[in-house]
Amino acid sequence: MKYASVTESPVGKLTILADDDFVHTVTFTETDVAGLSENELTKKVASQLAQYFKGDLKGFDFPIKQKGTEFQQEVWQNLLSIPYGETISYAKFSEHKPLAIRAIAAANGKNNIAIVIPCHRVIGSSGKLVGYAGGLWRKQWLLEHEREIAQKGQTTLKF
Repeated sequence: MKYASVTESPVGKLTILADDDFVHTVTFTETDVAGLSENELTKKVASQLAQYFKGDLKGFDFPIKQKGTEFQQEVWQNLLSIPYGETISYAKFSEHKPLAIRAIAAANGKNNIAIVIPCHRVIGSSGKLVGYAGGLWRKQWLLEHEREIAQKGQTTLKF
């Protein structure tokens, strides 16, 4: 069976899709959830996301599973090792497979579990923000939010 929750956040609505055992999607994309109800898992995810946005949670602890190739699964697993409040360049992130940098970037772009699998923490080698399915303004907001909570690096002034 498929379940869904939709939750508000400072960066827009998030749609959470899960089955009885795993979360498959956390997305900013408007998704048709007609006929789907919440379950304990989607409610837990919504609660943890709310805690993340308040600055009270830095890591998530619910079961995730998204469809992808073995290579994509490896990339998504590696994304989970990027520390909260930190960024890494695509070049550094792919140094274990330097010839696969484009494939790694493509796999990063196919991540369907936004925020939780922190693809937003991967940036260009020049330090510029590049590619984020939720939009670069969201990526910037998420990175600034995490840096502020972790008290790492310069953040922009909030009025």
